[in-house]
Amino acid sequence: MPLKKKPVTGMKDILPREMQIRDYVMGKIRQTYEGFGFTNIETPCVEHIENLCSKQGGDNEKLIFRILKRGEKLKLDQAVNQDDLVDLGLRYDLTLPLARFYSNNSNDLPAPFKALQMGNVWRADRPQRGRFRQFMQCDIDILGEPGILAEIELVLATTALLGKLDFSGFSIRINDRRILKAMAQYSGFSPEDYDTVFIILDKMDKIGLEGVRKELEEAGFATEKIEKYLSLFQGMPEGIEGVRECSRKLDGVLEPDIAQDLETIISVVEASRTADFRMVFDPTLVRGMSYYTGPIFEICMDEFGGSVGGGGRYDDMIGRFTGTPASACGFSIGFERIVMLLMEKGFEPPHSAGKKAYLIDKKISSEDLLKILKKAQAEREEGRQINISVMKKNRKFQKEQLQAGGYLEIEEFFAE
Repeated sequence: MPLKKKPVTGMKDILPREMQIRDYVMGKIRQTYEGFGFTNIETPCVEHIENLCSKQGGDNEKLIFRILKRGEKLKLDQAVNQDDLVDLGLRYDLTLPLARFYSNNSNDLPAPFKALQMGNVWRADRPQRGRFRQFMQCDIDILGEPGILAEIELVLATTALLGKLDFSGFSIRINDRRILKAMAQYSGFSPEDYDTVFIILDKMDKIGLEGVRKELEEAGFATEKIEKYLSLFQGMPEGIEGVRECSRKLDGVLEPDIAQDLETIISVVEASRTADFRMVFDPTLVRGMSYYTGPIFEICMDEFGGSVGGGGRYDDMIGRFTGTPASACGFSIGFERIVMLLMEKGFEPPHSAGKKAYLIDKKISSEDLLKILKKAQAEREEGRQINISVMKKNRKFQKEQLQAGGYLEIEEFFAE
C-alpha cells in the first residue's frame, strides 16, 4: 500500500509562491516592530500540559494536541484517564508560553520588556477558510508597563505594519473587559453568569440583537435583566462618543478612569496613526480568551469578513507563574489570513535586484562548466543570488518560471 502523499487534515504544504510572500511579510514584521523597539524571542512549541490546561485559554484548551508520556513514564496498564497518559502538549497560542518565558527570565530582561514572537501553534480545530490546525502566529507584547502607553504602542505598531502591506480602510474594534462586567452587573446578572452572558453576546455580529435576546431567554435569564442589558447596546455611537455614552449609562457601576483611559487610547491613536484605518468602540466585543483583564481590541477587514487579529491586556497571567502580579498587554495579527488575502489580491513581493539565473546547455564541456561555477561563485561573493539550472527543451516556459520566482536577469551558456 503506497504512503499517503497528502498532508494531515488541517495542515498544508506551502508552495514557493506562497513562501515568497510569507518570507516578505515576516521581513516586514521584523523591520516594522523592531522600529518600535520590540525584541525578537523564541519559545518551545511544547509546553507542560498543566500550563496549557490552567483555564486561561478559553475554548482553545479543548483543542490541545496532547503528547503521550514516553518510555517508563507511559504506563498504559495503570492509566485510569487521559491525564495519566499525557504530560506535555503543543502550544495553542504564543501568549501563555510568553508568560512562562517572562516568569523564568525576567531578571535578565529590561523593564518594560517589548517582545516580538513568531512561531507555529497547533489547535485541533475544524479547518475552514483562513483557519488551519497548524498555523503561524505573530505576537507583540509589552510586559511590565501598567499604563495605556502599552495599548497605544501596540495598536500603532500593528496598524503601521498593515499599512506597509498595502491594507487600508480596516477598523480596530476596541472595548474593555471591565466595561463588559459593569454592563452585566448593571443589568442584574450574577458574577457566576457573566461567562454565559458574554459567550452569547459575542455572537451579536452573527445573530443580531434579536438572536442574542432569544439565546439569553433560552439560557433561563429573567426578561427584566435581558431587556435592561440589551438597552445598553441600542443606539450606541462609535468612537469616543460611544465610550462617553456607555460611561454615562453605567454611572455608579463603572469606574470613571476606565472609560477615560479608553477615550485616551482612541484619541491618541487616531492623532498618531500612519495607516488608513478607524478606531471603533464596540461594547459587544468580548474576545474569547478568559485571561483578558482590561482593554481588548480586534482587527476587522471587509475583504475577510471577520477578525484578522486581536489582543488585549492580561495582567493576571504572569502572576499565576510567579505569585506576583505583573502588567502585560499584547497584540497578535492573523498571519495566515493576512498572507491568504495578499495571495487573493495577486500580491507580488518586490523582487531582489540581486537575483540572477544561469541556464546551462546540458552538452557543455566540463572545462566550461568549471568556468561557469567560478563565475557564479564570484558573483555570490559580491552578494548576488545565483541559481544554476540545466536548460530544458521548453526554454521559454523555464524562463517564465524563473522570472516568476524573481530571477529577472537570466544568462544563458551554450555548448560550443
